[in-house]
Amino acid sequence: MSHQPLVGIVVGSDSDLPVIQETANILEYLGVSYELTIASAHRSPLRVREWVQSLEERGVEVIIAGAGGAAHLPGVIAAETTLPVIGIPMPTLYFNGQDSLLSMVQMPSGIPVASMAVGKAGATNAGIFSAQILALKYEEIAKALKKFKAELFQGVEKKAAKLEQMGIDKYIETM
Repeated sequence: MSHQPLVGIVVGSDSDLPVIQETANILEYLGVSYELTIASAHRSPLRVREWVQSLEERGVEVIIAGAGGAAHLPGVIAAETTLPVIGIPMPTLYFNGQDSLLSMVQMPSGIPVASMAVGKAGATNAGIFSAQILALKYEEIAKALKKFKAELFQGVEKKAAKLEQMGIDKYIETM
C-alpha cells in the first residue's frame, strides 16, 4: 500500500482522539494509509472547507469524521465533496452520544453521511467500512479484509470450543 493517504480522518476536538484511535488502529492493521487532523465545523469552518477541498487533489478517496454534540462536522464535509463520508458519533457528557447519533442520521436529502455506532465500536467499524469501500478498487485491501474476517471467525470458533470444553461457570471464571 502506498504512503499516500486514501482515507482522511477528522475530529472536531482533541477530546475525540481516544475514540478515533480505534479507527487508526484498524486502518493500520488492514494496511490502509490515512491522515488525521482536527477541525471544527463551528470553531474553524474555513479550516474544514480548505482541508476538504484539498483531499481529492491529494488522492484521498474516503472521509471519516468524528464529532459530538450537534455533530455537524460530517454533514458540513458531505456538503463540500462528492467523496463518501462516514460519520462517527462521539460520546457526550449529557446524552452519551445519542445527540451526536441523531444529528448524523438526520442529514437532509442529497447530503448523505454513513453513520456508525456511537464511540469506539463505531470508530472501528468506520475504519472497516472505509476499507470495504476501498477494497472495490484495491486488491491488497480486499485481501487484508478477507484475512481479518477469517481471524474473526477463528476467534469465535476458539471461544465456542473453550465453552464446550469447560462449561459456562468455568469459562466465565477465565474471563
